[in-house]
Amino acid sequence: MAGVLYAIPTPLGASPEESLPAGVLLTVRALRDFAVENAKSARAFLAAAGCDPKKASIRELGDETDLAPLLAPLREGRALGLLSEAGCPGLADPGARLVAAAHREGFRVMPLVGPSAIVLALMASGLQGQRFAFRGYLPRERGERERRIRELEARSHGERETQIVIETPYRSDALLQALVRTCAPATLLCVATDLTLPTESVRTRPIARWREAGHTIGKRPTVFLLLA
Repeated sequence: MAGVLYAIPTPLGASPEESLPAGVLLTVRALRDFAVENAKSARAFLAAAGCDPKKASIRELGDETDLAPLLAPLREGRALGLLSEAGCPGLADPGARLVAAAHREGFRVMPLVGPSAIVLALMASGLQGQRFAFRGYLPRERGERERRIRELEARSHGERETQIVIETPYRSDALLQALVRTCAPATLLCVATDLTLPTESVRTRPIARWREAGHTIGKRPTVFLLLA
């Protein structure tokens, strides 16, 4: 394990035992140094995974964080764990910066198996899985957001490519309404909510049917996928 950066997926809501393979949990329990997106949630995850957070060195990683101190364990010959707040490091979180820095210095990076909301949503959507693109967050301003949705719909139609976007949970309904209002009636929209939880819901329908249904999500984590 010496000098290896482990990219460790964290549960989307279920317990570590339900979400992660036994081998991943054994690796996590052997680590003592962690770079994390959120220290509070990281401590909760480590405790649930069978670690003692009090014995771990935990440093937060943000978009502007100085990476040099975070790489110190690798330079000293120890392994380092990289934790996202939920899901896979480097996907829609700042972990990619640390991974890139580790590569620049010649350290080995090992991704571990675990849940990704983006991948799970695509698997369950029934939409185009040969060509897809993750677009992250859309603009918050209504006009810009609708313009961007039209661009993604046109790209999806022209390339036959599934477009994947996310939003913070408290704006999930606003994004759903914008998609339903803006997209063409025949465009397919998948709404994947609470993935891996007992309340999980994955529905794929044409926009016309979403308009008829009047569906609401509430403040729940959701992935949106569209195919024109």
